Amino acid sequence: MPDQVGVREPLLTDDADAAPERAFEQLGAVADAVLYEGYLLYPYRRSSPKNRVRWQFGVLLPRDWVERFGPVAPGISGSADSWYQQTECLLRAPEDDAVVRLRVRHLQMQHKQVEDADGSPVESLRTAGGATHLSFDEAIPRETELTVPLAELLDGGRTVDVGAPGGEEYEPLPGDAGRIVRRHRELRAATTVAAEPLAPGLFRLRVRTENTGEPADAGACRNEALRDALIATHTVLGGEGVEFVSLIDPPAALAERARGCRNAFTFPVLGGAPPQSADGEGETGPAMLSAPIILSDHPQVAPESPGDLHDAAEIDEILTLRTMLLTDAEKAEARATDPRAARILDRVDSMPREVFERLHGAIRSLTPAASSASRTSGRSAGTRASAGTRASTGADRPEAPPSEPPAEARSAAPQAHHATLTPEPGAAIRAAATAAHQEPSVPEPPAAAHSAGPEVQHRTPAPDSATRAPAAALAAHRETPTPEQPTPAPPASAPVALVARDEPPAAGPTATSQRPAWWQEGGDEGLSPATDTVLVGDVPLGAGSPVLLRPRTRGADAQDMFLDGRSATVAGVFHDVDGSVRLAVTVDDDPAAELHGWYGRFHYFRPDEVEPLATTGTPAAPGRAHDRLRRRPQR
Repeated sequence: MPDQVGVREPLLTDDADAAPERAFEQLGAVADAVLYEGYLLYPYRRSSPKNRVRWQFGVLLPRDWVERFGPVAPGISGSADSWYQQTECLLRAPEDDAVVRLRVRHLQMQHKQVEDADGSPVESLRTAGGATHLSFDEAIPRETELTVPLAELLDGGRTVDVGAPGGEEYEPLPGDAGRIVRRHRELRAATTVAAEPLAPGLFRLRVRTENTGEPADAGACRNEALRDALIATHTVLGGEGVEFVSLIDPPAALAERARGCRNAFTFPVLGGAPPQSADGEGETGPAMLSAPIILSDHPQVAPESPGDLHDAAEIDEILTLRTMLLTDAEKAEARATDPRAARILDRVDSMPREVFERLHGAIRSLTPAASSASRTSGRSAGTRASAGTRASTGADRPEAPPSEPPAEARSAAPQAHHATLTPEPGAAIRAAATAAHQEPSVPEPPAAAHSAGPEVQHRTPAPDSATRAPAAALAAHRETPTPEQPTPAPPASAPVALVARDEPPAAGPTATSQRPAWWQEGGDEGLSPATDTVLVGDVPLGAGSPVLLRPRTRGADAQDMFLDGRSATVAGVFHDVDGSVRLAVTVDDDPAAELHGWYGRFHYFRPDEVEPLATTGTPAAPGRAHDRLRRRPQR
């Protein structure tokens, strides 16, 4: 399949309606990224350890091999090996002549074996021309398409073969130095499609794909068993006269039925372009992608991405720079490893400057920093929480006279939005890209325009009495407002309020409450995630506080919805560039909670997305027993 964005072939090319056709065209690029996710990772060499354990998503192996130690437990995505994959979703079809389309796609492993002139298998072979050939496992893309009337699916459904034939191919090497033999085994698999009525014009569609083959050796290691597996299995759904319902953000009237859909080892999301405006009544669309990787509705390939790098959790610019820095020997090994690696190197080595500059970042939309719309957009823009970043990153901030902050800045209440500090999806799969490392291009506004967030009192605990008094004086100097510039107060409707963990600071010099913009020096002065607290109800929450997670039912991150009702411990109170507040937490029953706390990988929730488990008192005094941020460098 073509690697370059803009020349990818659409999944469906017949005369469908314009909207479904566009949806499938967009899903074609995303589906290709899913198909080859993790196929070959940087540095694209066979000798790299990460390229010796491959294919972790959507792997459907023979049932006898998967269940040799017991039945598999269904999961919400395809990161675990299984022998089947099941998609259930809601379908609207007001007319009787509706037609459902689906395409089942996967990879079939193909072993590339290099043989010398005597026909003996070797790991590598260098020909007289200087070219090196390596033995390696490749993959063949396979897909099966089905178009069937909805009426037939309601009357028992249909089952189709989605397997692939086996075979061998031979390629002689120059100068009779040897040959390359490519072998792939036959795959046996079937997909069953059925539907059931739920209400007039509303149906539940079920697509189940199973590996029906027998393993060559039920006791073989995984690398050998993969030769009998469907890899990166996923399904694209569409049709004529049909409309799919989002399972992440369904209309309120269909929320209960959406929760009744049972998906195993896959995660269906809406395809196509996102709606121009959200009406708050849930989402529907003409196409759906059911992938073994958790995505959001309407995933898209960023137009700045010039081609697939097979690692959608990374950033294109970083991978491109690192690939450019490979040595000649490393590039030679990568080219000999796989043709796809060779194409990546060719694209990077010949990338025009203007194409590379587009990888640095992009701004999709701009809104005034002080408006409520800007703060509420933090959820969809993927804003990251950080200690000491308070103001918006919008480039079109309204200017204000230095002597009088804007009204919005004077009265803004904390409106924290949820974010998760996990690696941001790269250019291969992401709905939008923010302007990473990009300086504002407008005149720098006064600091008052960037002090919209709530003020936090903070006192850094001194290690000994010799430094305690100066530290207290400095804290008072930072935090005590002058009479001429009172501290901004949140409106009465604010759901949370920030308070100091410790007693009021000692008397000392006073200074303005205005804070420099987040990109300026001193923008994070006075903020301490490990000691600051936030009031939820009447309970101050800070590091060490036990809470119950209650993510929002609409608009929450898909991964955090699975944590609803779980108990967690607060690790710190953070501020983002929009002036919002988030609580960094670790889930109590997570076996890796201590490890996550050690290197600073947390879940982030708004204060109104948690319930205090301790209804009285204050968090424990700061200390190593619960301060999970102390072991990380603080800036």
